[in-house]
Amino acid sequence: MKSATRIIFTIGALSFMSSFFSLSGAAVDRIVAIVNQEIITLSEVEKMINPLKAEIDQGNPLERRGRINELSRMALEKLIEEKLIDQEGKKAGIKVAAKEIEGTIEEIKRRNSASQEELERALARDGLTLETFKKEIEKKIIRSRVIQYAVKVEPNVGEKELRDFYLKSSDHYRTEESYRPSHILFKVPQKATPEEVREIRAKCQKVQAKIKAGEDFGEMALIYSEDTSSRDKGDLGFFKKGELLPAFEKEALGLKVGEVSGIVRTENGFHLIKLLDRRGGHPLPFEEVKEKIKQDYLEREFEKNLKQYLETLKAKSIIEIKL
Repeated sequence: MKSATRIIFTIGALSFMSSFFSLSGAAVDRIVAIVNQEIITLSEVEKMINPLKAEIDQGNPLERRGRINELSRMALEKLIEEKLIDQEGKKAGIKVAAKEIEGTIEEIKRRNSASQEELERALARDGLTLETFKKEIEKKIIRSRVIQYAVKVEPNVGEKELRDFYLKSSDHYRTEESYRPSHILFKVPQKATPEEVREIRAKCQKVQAKIKAGEDFGEMALIYSEDTSSRDKGDLGFFKKGELLPAFEKEALGLKVGEVSGIVRTENGFHLIKLLDRRGGHPLPFEEVKEKIKQDYLEREFEKNLKQYLETLKAKSIIEIKL
């Protein structure tokens, strides 16, 4: 049985992990925005960003705080937009039949191979009741209908538009790419002091200097790398995009075959990376991916029209932000 949070994301609703700022052991909350006299609280923002915080737990404290602040602003913007759509749904008098909500729950159970009891236990683990879950499903359905009525996209697209879109987005229509990086890892313990981190970085810099002076990268990996790949002279084998740590992958994919990176920091420590090989990434013919291009084009048009619709709602609303 998957967690309730995972199930909720399956239907596109919000995350419900509870989180409040605590003061002397007591839960506190405050208003962070007022949208046409309806409030949004800090706890709502926290609920939305909590599942994402784990991704930014590493790194410089100032950078982490800046990233959390950025996520908070993005979450508040999303909550404001949802509030505006909810208000439009109320104005339109949109209702959802109980059997439609029940049908959605049955579909969620089917997709997750879960019984009613398993679903309720999973919801309870995340502090949710079945009734709360039903209310959120109802909100989601109403939002979908508001958007369906308000945001239109012309489905008939000319070949010229599709070919222009294909040329401008050609990087999205290529054969699957894989790459083969090699690295030298200098591990940084999770509880390392700033002084220890500086010492580890200094070791990495010394090896970097040796490589720049002509020493073989593979031999340096064999001697100095603290990764199990050291026995293969740092060779990690082939990977597809998205399979390695984002910071590592970004640096590796920015290299030419045979090129060595600068010092790269990840949650594991400091790396020196060499790109050994690259495969795929060749353009796919227009006719072969025409249907995918049309789908992507229509999705782009929908997103553009949705953004315009939301901007129109904001322009005619009274929104006070207090975050």
